[in-house]
Amino acid sequence: MLKQRTWVAVAAVVVGFQLLGMCNLFALAMLDPLDFLALQSIRKGLEDLPGSNFFASWDFTSDPCNFAGVYCDSDKVLALNLGDPRAGSPGLTGHLDPAIGKLSALVEFTVVPGRIIGSLPQTLSQLKNLRFLAVSRNFISGEIPATLGQLRVLQTLDLSYNQLTGGIPRSIGTLPALSNVILCHNRLSGTVPPLLSQTLTRLDLKHNDLSGSISPSSLPPSLQYLSLSWNRLSGTVDRALTRMNRLNYLDLSMNRFSGCIPGRVFTFPITNLQLQRNSFTGPVQPPSQVTITTVDLSFNRLSGQISPLFSTVQNLYLNNNRFIGHVPATLVDRLLAANIQILYLQHNYLTGIEINPTASIPLSSSLCLQYNCMVPPVQTPCPLKAGKQKTRPTAQCVEWKG
Repeated sequence: MLKQRTWVAVAAVVVGFQLLGMCNLFALAMLDPLDFLALQSIRKGLEDLPGSNFFASWDFTSDPCNFAGVYCDSDKVLALNLGDPRAGSPGLTGHLDPAIGKLSALVEFTVVPGRIIGSLPQTLSQLKNLRFLAVSRNFISGEIPATLGQLRVLQTLDLSYNQLTGGIPRSIGTLPALSNVILCHNRLSGTVPPLLSQTLTRLDLKHNDLSGSISPSSLPPSLQYLSLSWNRLSGTVDRALTRMNRLNYLDLSMNRFSGCIPGRVFTFPITNLQLQRNSFTGPVQPPSQVTITTVDLSFNRLSGQISPLFSTVQNLYLNNNRFIGHVPATLVDRLLAANIQILYLQHNYLTGIEINPTASIPLSSSLCLQYNCMVPPVQTPCPLKAGKQKTRPTAQCVEWKG
């Protein structure tokens, strides 16, 4: 009887192990074999940086759909988010394996900041269902694959803060569903291709080496966020900006844009207007009272009188231009009432300002008047870059008037 019970117990253990093995096989069988092998290849190309344990759960003897960053529907991987998304995570190192192109149902692919090197796999173009692609803040180099233009349902393309070179493929501009293009802080060159998507709301190309002009048809009127700063872009922008009626952020600074600044830009529902360090010319004429918090038009070639319609701006940078005449009394009044926090007018050709020499400038406000065609009636601290000369040489003022 004892032997019989022992054999029953042994049989139960054996059956238990068999069932466990079947469960493991069942778990592995849940994922499509191509997706399973693709995840294995991706894992071999990457490692956790010191302090990261993202891959701790990637044990291929269990169901990969339970891995960190892997999200499945039925037997297919729908989303792959590589790395711990928490702020301050050390991220990953290695390279992106071309096997990612085998994840045929993939809708979303992201990589957290880390030290991943190498180029973007050309096989990304095989992911026909991909809607969200974000590989930013790593050390990805090489060119943006022109084959990404085959991702016809792609909505977000974020390759920012890498070391990408070459041009922006024209094929990307033809993607019909794009809503966000974020390629800032790379080493991209060439021109900005026409962007045809009528759903594009965010375009961020700042800190690259882009050149050429922006044609009116290059930017869709659907844009709400536009940043092209720190490039070598040139030409006029008045026709392109006039088409915009939804912008709530605009930064064209640090370029070589020329021509006039259209008055329409001062009516945009934006907080900051950054147009500094370009070659804009002519007078500046807002059509109505400006409600933008910060307006920076410094370091251009703007001329004419300063409009009193700027008196409602909190931070106004008009320095290093060619403005003439008197400073509007409304600007002075609002400065003394602490409604204007920064009023930089240095390095122009201004000839007067109506302010009592004994007036007390609020501690929360800054006024700089030096290097104009007048002796500043009040002595206020100016930025160090403004220099030490209080007044522009008389010969320059006479020549400019003449």
